[in-house]
Amino acid sequence: MTISMHAASVPLFTQMLEALAGVLDKAAAFAAAKKVEPSVLIGARLAPDMLSLARQVQIASDTAKACVARLAGMEAPKYEDTETTFDELKARIAKTVAFFATVPAAQVDGSEARAITIKLPTRELQFTGQDYLVKWAIPNFTFHCATAYAILRHSGVEIGKRDFLGAVQ
Repeated sequence: MTISMHAASVPLFTQMLEALAGVLDKAAAFAAAKKVEPSVLIGARLAPDMLSLARQVQIASDTAKACVARLAGMEAPKYEDTETTFDELKARIAKTVAFFATVPAAQVDGSEARAITIKLPTRELQFTGQDYLVKWAIPNFTFHCATAYAILRHSGVEIGKRDFLGAVQ
């Protein structure tokens, strides 16, 4: 039995983004309860040279929407990286998940051999659709979700593995 490209991508991205939104809810509640300015958490990072919580959420969103769009052979929607509140970050997540619903599964399925090019500042990476999904998009997406979680956990927000995983059916 095989798994389709849509089934291997969209449900995973949706589950983890919705879990991330739940983690952001807990962070907002933590900030209110502990009288911590929300911008402190939104700007938090694990190390001085790492990206902030806001950037981790933005990159997770960008990675997921770009992956689905590339696999479907279409342009990804562009989002400005201007979110400065938990509500704005959650709205970005919701917008990303809503985008997935506009892409027919049949447009993603069969993209295993599609040529995918990623342009980095210093080079270009060439993938097949399957290698792009498995070796680039999912690991990159998961890294940024996990880092966002770790920033909040390190900041004292009471979250655990179940929060990270979200609703597992």
